[in-house]
Amino acid sequence: MPWPRPVRWRGRSCGRWSWASPSGVVQALVRREHVTRLLAGDSLRALAAATGLGAASSSCSYAAVALARALFRRGASFASAMAFEIASTNLVIELGLILALLMGWQFTLAEFIGGPIMIVLVALFFRLWMRGKLVDAARAQAEKGVAGSMEGRAAMDMSVQGEGGFWARLFSIKGLDAVAAYCVMDWAAVWRDVAGGLLIAGAIDAWVPKEWLQAFFFEGNDILAALWGPIVGPVVSLLSFVCSVGNVPLAAVLWNRGISFGGVASFIFADLIVLPIIFIYGKYYGTKAALRITGTFSLAMVLAGYAVELLFAVTGLTPGAGMLKMMGGSPSQHAAGED
Repeated sequence: MPWPRPVRWRGRSCGRWSWASPSGVVQALVRREHVTRLLAGDSLRALAAATGLGAASSSCSYAAVALARALFRRGASFASAMAFEIASTNLVIELGLILALLMGWQFTLAEFIGGPIMIVLVALFFRLWMRGKLVDAARAQAEKGVAGSMEGRAAMDMSVQGEGGFWARLFSIKGLDAVAAYCVMDWAAVWRDVAGGLLIAGAIDAWVPKEWLQAFFFEGNDILAALWGPIVGPVVSLLSFVCSVGNVPLAAVLWNRGISFGGVASFIFADLIVLPIIFIYGKYYGTKAALRITGTFSLAMVLAGYAVELLFAVTGLTPGAGMLKMMGGSPSQHAAGED
């Protein structure tokens, strides 16, 4: 395919004037055939490689799902492809920064502790429930190349070919332009998700009575709240249609409305089981595999939420309830200077 035109940003070539994300560097300079060779099995080494590469190759949820299928079709194991998918949406710098800014460092730490726990659990569950004929059928369906969303992004390979080491390719004209292209695509996807998340979070904050949500989340009963939160978090996420970093504003609203700390964590983890993505799983891998993926992910998210809840409670790191003043109360209250 012809080389993409340089990406211009405010009249300059973004690559040549060099503001670039680590994601753009990885996607432009690490060749995909090398990635799939690393991800060919479901060993700890393959899962660790998938997690590291996914975290570096940050994507919106739809792009992550499409990229995971592309890796699966090129020889990655199903478990490694899913680990890559989870890491590329839950263990990324953008998400950590937005969590820290909107909610606090404890939520960022919870995300980066719970994410690897979820990946390990998914890999273990896949060994039990996602193997043999089911994986063969999923691969056969994946090979059909049925369109879901963001296929253009997944199929786009702007990796820099040719001779030379990493630094030579990075600072070449093609290298800088490719990094810039990925950089702009990553941030465009991020801000689209954030805008959607802010819209839904604002609607819930304004229209759903606070008392209803507090009762639903068992606020005031620490034991019931801790047990219920990680279970209901993925359910709320599934029905919200918000994914990737876009669910952070809604997570802040839910936290101020009484959901437990582990519930917030499991809600954020659940960006890969929103209804539109479940339908895409069906197109990519078949209905049976889609249901198995959804069930496995959901169970792993709930257990990771419990792990976060317990770990932070034992260490005393759980933030105090109602600490997010910026997301609580109505706009009129903020204008009047009320809490």
